[in-house]
Amino acid sequence: MVLENDLRINGSRLQPDAVTELQRQFNENLIAIGRKGPKWFEVGAEKYRVLRREGKTPLPKPTVLDSGKPFSIPSRDEGRDIPCRIMVPEGEKDISAIYMHIHGGGWVLQSEADQDPLLKAVADGVNVAVVSVGYRLAPEDPFPRGPEDCFDAAEWLVDHGQAHFGVPMKFMGGESAGGHLTLLTLFHLLDSRPKFNLSGIVLNYGAYDLSFLPQARNFAKPLVLTPEVMVKYMDAFLPGKSPDERKDPSISPFYKDLSGLQLPPALFTCGTEDCLLEDTVMMALRWQMAGTEATTRLFPGAPHAFNLYSADELPASKECREVINEFLVGRLA
Repeated sequence: MVLENDLRINGSRLQPDAVTELQRQFNENLIAIGRKGPKWFEVGAEKYRVLRREGKTPLPKPTVLDSGKPFSIPSRDEGRDIPCRIMVPEGEKDISAIYMHIHGGGWVLQSEADQDPLLKAVADGVNVAVVSVGYRLAPEDPFPRGPEDCFDAAEWLVDHGQAHFGVPMKFMGGESAGGHLTLLTLFHLLDSRPKFNLSGIVLNYGAYDLSFLPQARNFAKPLVLTPEVMVKYMDAFLPGKSPDERKDPSISPFYKDLSGLQLPPALFTCGTEDCLLEDTVMMALRWQMAGTEATTRLFPGAPHAFNLYSADELPASKECREVINEFLVGRLA
């Protein structure tokens, strides 16, 4: 007799034979690119940001679209605004909601203008206005300044989104560091705007335990994000913080007490060749244990940040974008 398992993971997505030859070749190419180029902490964050914009790093060169428009949101600091970027559906489609997006980049790299194709896919596919937040970056502005910008932007969109855009904010999400900041911002809103409820959040390969889960410590493949690079990101974002201090829920959302919270439905996505795979699986499990809907989709062989690559170039990126849109459309219904 085989006992029924109350905890199920689709193990077939984790098997080596689930990885296509195209994905294997894609990963090998990324490893080769990574070995040729400098690491951000070797040349400095400012210079590496320039290299990133020029397409000289393992991540693709950002494609900036004319359909993305800059605007700003007031910050808590007098005389300083938070740069943002808005992407609306193409054509004369009615906008149904605001989706607040928080970009990745290890709290050190990238900007609100670096994910236009991904955000356009969401705007067009779901008929939402996507607002991407240009929060302050480390090491120039370490914790808590970046999170505070996300908090301020979220509160402004909750309070003024309807008046400015004609629709309310219903969704929030991000990639990597942006997934981490999405959860910190959600927990902040639960305290500061207790009557407000999101319809859903999208968490793409986020870092939720900044003291590192085992896979983040032991990931051996030099594929996009490695333990060495993670440590350097943490040192820039959290200077002087000990591993125990990094477990504070205000820093690591994995340690947040979820009991009694009005959590929104969540979509978790991650590639199986990502050092943050355990962060995704374990955070999704905690979400479910709190009695809230959590949908988890794993992409065989996909590396960190895989859905930032062209959907025409990488099938996993196309599939992930379709999954995100399907989740958001379902929450609108």
